[in-house]
Amino acid sequence: MSKSTKDTKDTRQTRQTRQTYAVGALLVAAVVGLSACGSEDASTTSVVEVSEAGPTKASTVLDQPFVKPDLVLTDTEGKPYDLRKETKGKPTLIYFGYTNCPDVCPLTMNNIAVAKKEVSKKLPKSELANLRIVFVTTDPERDTPAELGKWLKGIDPEIVGLTGDFDKIQAGALELHISIAPPTKDKNGETVSEHGTQVIAFSPKTDAGYVLYDKSATVQDYEKDLPKLLKGAKP
Repeated sequence: MSKSTKDTKDTRQTRQTRQTYAVGALLVAAVVGLSACGSEDASTTSVVEVSEAGPTKASTVLDQPFVKPDLVLTDTEGKPYDLRKETKGKPTLIYFGYTNCPDVCPLTMNNIAVAKKEVSKKLPKSELANLRIVFVTTDPERDTPAELGKWLKGIDPEIVGLTGDFDKIQAGALELHISIAPPTKDKNGETVSEHGTQVIAFSPKTDAGYVLYDKSATVQDYEKDLPKLLKGAKP
């Protein structure tokens, strides 16, 4: 092989390697797609910087944590709930969804609830006392305080359910790079809510959202990570 031919081959290989690294970086930076419950084709992509991601890892540690939204909504008792004030200094998981969701929302909340129950068997009650799990509706017209309370009671009555003005909820979600759209009617006349399916974990040390879970997260994922999240540590 001549020197010029070898140089050309080496240059081509170097270019291909750089392209591979570039694609890899984009894949790491792209957070899971946002979709409607029961639908896989309506999606957008939110991009944030991450330090850990992978096809077999349901959690993503963010290099640039999210600031907790400044939201004052209504809880299941019909009382004002100041998200920042009520969860300050407490390990907090936040999820946006709706009670009439046919799949992802109930699965996600049940996974977290079951994981919490399992962890409670291993840790002192005092370590779980400050944990806040917050479910914010994306369908406030139907998800009244009473409906939210009824739905969450069947999952875990300690979960905080919040409802309120849609525009305010949507703005709060966008601060976490979670896209939600006003509920619409599908071809069958059923009301559906398109929303991101991420769970954001906030640190009790900094009150920042530093870990993101996609909809593939299982009971085992949450069970494994909760002891660390309670302390504000990286999973």
